[in-house]
Amino acid sequence: MHPILKAFIPTANLIQKSSPFACEVVLHDLSHPQRSVVYVAGDVTGRKVGQSFDHLVSEVLNSKNFKDDYVANYFFTKDEKLVKSSTAFIRDEHGEIIGAICVNVDASVARSLFEVTGNFLKTSENEFESEQNDDVTQIVLNLIDKIIAKNEGKKLKKEQKLELVGFMNEKGIFNIKGAIEVVAAKLNVSKITIYGYLDQLKKKRP
Repeated sequence: MHPILKAFIPTANLIQKSSPFACEVVLHDLSHPQRSVVYVAGDVTGRKVGQSFDHLVSEVLNSKNFKDDYVANYFFTKDEKLVKSSTAFIRDEHGEIIGAICVNVDASVARSLFEVTGNFLKTSENEFESEQNDDVTQIVLNLIDKIIAKNEGKKLKKEQKLELVGFMNEKGIFNIKGAIEVVAAKLNVSKITIYGYLDQLKKKRP
């Protein structure tokens, strides 16, 4: 775990214990995207250390409300639970994004108490921009670099390339404009080949 991220552990514990609802706080070390989860306080979604991120690209970077390195109050469902989530990126002293802190709250109870809790569930966070800003693009490019870092320049087998493309597709990387071209260049294949890999992966789904 990056030393800067260790300093956020007390904050994660404080947030988790202060929430009036079931709450889970997850720390991600984005220098290792495939196993980014390095600390979990509480349990709402069943997150475990060693897992990868789930909604970092699809719900956070794609949100029209992504600004100043965070998005607050977006929703998703997990195991029939309605989860209210907020995510902020963490930068090092050089301004490079090294991690993220995600707060997941079980909003199932709040949903049943909606008339009492007022605007707790009110949000427009799930709306997406038609155009992405340069900061989002740079964050995703950095993620791609870290995902491929250990394999770049190596002569990878097709199965290895498929695995990398499958991981990035699952995490929403290819929803970001220009990502396919960047990945193709780093894997030393054509853009058409990447589309072919995505088609193969789609056919393998049950």
